[in-house]
Amino acid sequence: MVQSLLALAPTLLVLAFFLLGPFNWSRHKSWARAVTCVFVAAIALRYLIWRFTETVLPYPTDGANFYWVWFVFIAEFLAFSEVVLFLILMSRYVDRSSEADDLERKFFAGNERELPAVDVFIPTYNEPLDVLERTIVGALALDHPKDKLKVYVLDDGRRDWLKTFCEGRGAIHVTRSDNAHAKAGNMNNGLRASSGDFIAVFDADFVPYRSFLRRTLPFFLDETIGIVQTPQHFFNVDPIQSNLGLENLWPDEQRLFFDEIAPSRDGWDVSFCCGSCSIARRKAVDAIGGFPTESITEDLLTTLSMLNRGFKTRYLNERLSMGLAAENLTGYFVQRERWCQGGIQTLYLHNGPLRGPGLSLFQRVMFLPMSWLVQYLVRFIVLLIPIVYLWFGALPLYFTDVADYVSNQVPLLAAYFLLMFWLTPTRYLPLVSTAVGTFSTFRMLPTVLSSLVRPFGKPFKVTPKGSSNEENSFDAYTFTWIAGFIVVTALGLLINIVPETARIEGSFSAIAALWSGINIVVLIIASLICFEKPRRLLQAFKLDEAVKVDGVEVRLVSLSLDKAVVAVSTETRFKSTKVGLNIEGFAPLEADLKQVTQRRGDITRTGDKQRYYLHLHYDLRGAERDKMIVKLYTGRYSRDVPDIDKIAVSVNLLLRAFGRTRTA
Repeated sequence: MVQSLLALAPTLLVLAFFLLGPFNWSRHKSWARAVTCVFVAAIALRYLIWRFTETVLPYPTDGANFYWVWFVFIAEFLAFSEVVLFLILMSRYVDRSSEADDLERKFFAGNERELPAVDVFIPTYNEPLDVLERTIVGALALDHPKDKLKVYVLDDGRRDWLKTFCEGRGAIHVTRSDNAHAKAGNMNNGLRASSGDFIAVFDADFVPYRSFLRRTLPFFLDETIGIVQTPQHFFNVDPIQSNLGLENLWPDEQRLFFDEIAPSRDGWDVSFCCGSCSIARRKAVDAIGGFPTESITEDLLTTLSMLNRGFKTRYLNERLSMGLAAENLTGYFVQRERWCQGGIQTLYLHNGPLRGPGLSLFQRVMFLPMSWLVQYLVRFIVLLIPIVYLWFGALPLYFTDVADYVSNQVPLLAAYFLLMFWLTPTRYLPLVSTAVGTFSTFRMLPTVLSSLVRPFGKPFKVTPKGSSNEENSFDAYTFTWIAGFIVVTALGLLINIVPETARIEGSFSAIAALWSGINIVVLIIASLICFEKPRRLLQAFKLDEAVKVDGVEVRLVSLSLDKAVVAVSTETRFKSTKVGLNIEGFAPLEADLKQVTQRRGDITRTGDKQRYYLHLHYDLRGAERDKMIVKLYTGRYSRDVPDIDKIAVSVNLLLRAFGRTRTA
């Protein structure tokens, strides 16, 4: 009993520290972050010392298991190194919104004629019109003097219909004779065709808010700033949210980086350009010889090349654009494999973190692609360890007793999870985050290994988006790996439960059984992501505005480029399915009433009148459609995920996971 209490003491200390300290502090204060991260680092160091001195060095040097023990420890050491870098990074936080307010007043205080000229680059290859039109119209609507703003549509697809569309809107259509160096080469061609003082870059599927330039340009009053990056937000759900059924419960996967990690990187002056939704000083781009073409992630390499020349990247954590997240798993992996390969490529380049001139040691370390190199290897080994033990009896460490394990590893896990809960209260949940990482491992680990061996072996691939990207499929490759690991782990448990077939004995078997059970739960949840759900091409925004239908005032609750949903009382009647919809700022729209619904859990009462919903479809063309694009996509509306109920999400996932398992 006494030994058990002593074993739990370090974990209780961790709980006490967080309850008395961080959970009462502001997570945006750098001093609070520094104290908390130092505490967690100390817990991690304590664990690593125990692992090395008590569970690795004492292991007998004879036998193949000796090499397995060292292999596992080296992987853990790499994970420890990544965690330490993460703790250092997250120990600072900066919010530049107040600074942007002050700079905006100063920057725009003078004559409009003195404002700099801005070129907007929209690089495109094969995106359809339903994607491109939003970006082009939104860029033309930017709040900047029209004689100082030019929008360049850089078309590597050389499409006549796009040229016609650009000419009709006042954008400049630019092509070239070949597609050499992909996106970077396309933008370098744009540099030759343009002359503005600053270059804003938006991928073909990202629409800038009208205020984008007013919020970002003022940072360039500091001559050392080469790039200002803003976060990427989305008006659709990504495939992880959709396939897990968490569309309205869980934020998109990239929120952790853009909302939490990027502001911390900025606090250390190691922000980097993410390509889209950024703006660069032309002098800085010219100083590095244009956008670098050596890597398929030209954005990251642009940052490193500018750092070589003394220019910095700033990060403004404000929603100043909206775009399309990857719409299915094919696009999801095309995107992430490109990021992974591009990050690893920088290790081999003259302007990368290892060899680039002008970088400090701290900058070199912080630009190493540690996350790509380590996370998938570690996740794979975590899945493998109980299997190797259950089937072959190979211990991953020199094991003493359960109390020793509880005293050293449990405090580390508790400290890390509590840290993430505190730093990212609505962006992290162990069950979901681990399942997503596990799902990605089976695709991404081969990419990591192939990129290390042959970093420049794969060409640039555009992430498929829009109506030309209709694929909805089942990820059989990943599911086969996941199912295989579930079966092998479960059979290993079953074999060792039966005394006649048991291959293992000793107190570590209890830990192995628990470890295996957790792995199986995580793998089952990960398997849900493999089942693609049909996606909606129509992106609608929730709102609450007064409009009129055939002269009757109703509430507009949802709006898209092709459809409006209005709430009316049950007493309201319309004589025809052809109705007139009056939205402020628009000519009366002729709409077809195609559906009448009531929403479960969303039926409200105004006095004694229940609401129901009319689904009105219309077809906007020309200037009216452009006005609707500006209304919907340039800053007035957004898609927000509310604060989550972590317990509800976990229960929902477990019920869905085991429900699918029973019906499989």
